[in-house]
Amino acid sequence: MELTDTARRFIVHWGEMGSNWGVNRSVSQIHALLYFHGRPLHAEEISETLSVARSNVSTSLKELLNWNLVRSTHVLGDRRDYFETSLDVWELFRTIVRERKEREFDPTVRLLKELQVQPGFEQESADAQDRVRETLRFMETLGLWSDEMLRLSPTTLEKVLKLGASVQRFVRGDS
Repeated sequence: MELTDTARRFIVHWGEMGSNWGVNRSVSQIHALLYFHGRPLHAEEISETLSVARSNVSTSLKELLNWNLVRSTHVLGDRRDYFETSLDVWELFRTIVRERKEREFDPTVRLLKELQVQPGFEQESADAQDRVRETLRFMETLGLWSDEMLRLSPTTLEKVLKLGASVQRFVRGDS
């Protein structure tokens, strides 16, 4: 498939942003292609379109599947696996937040809880103990908030975000 200039720019930029977020560039570019194109593609077509090695496409698709950002589908009469992503940007956002929370945030909360109950914790300085407790309290509060936000429908989530921005402008005294 031949990419338009718009598609190419979007995919290249998304790959660069993915790198900034700690995601492999190829993974981000494949996701961007699926999102921008809006229909299921098979691995060979992805490989040819992005000029990426077929093995790299396979590895990247596995990572996207593990992140629940793509799903495998089939086309009648074709034995190959096709891959697609949600076309709802709010659903993608919620999936990324949910997955990052489970992989990065929740393990830190578990560690902070473990640190507080281990035998040597009381022997740490009072300031260090307070910092661990305060960090845990902060992360638990943020975790509860994010869990509540993830329960909202995309439409309601958008309204809450807009309302929050309005409240912030009001508190600052902006007109």
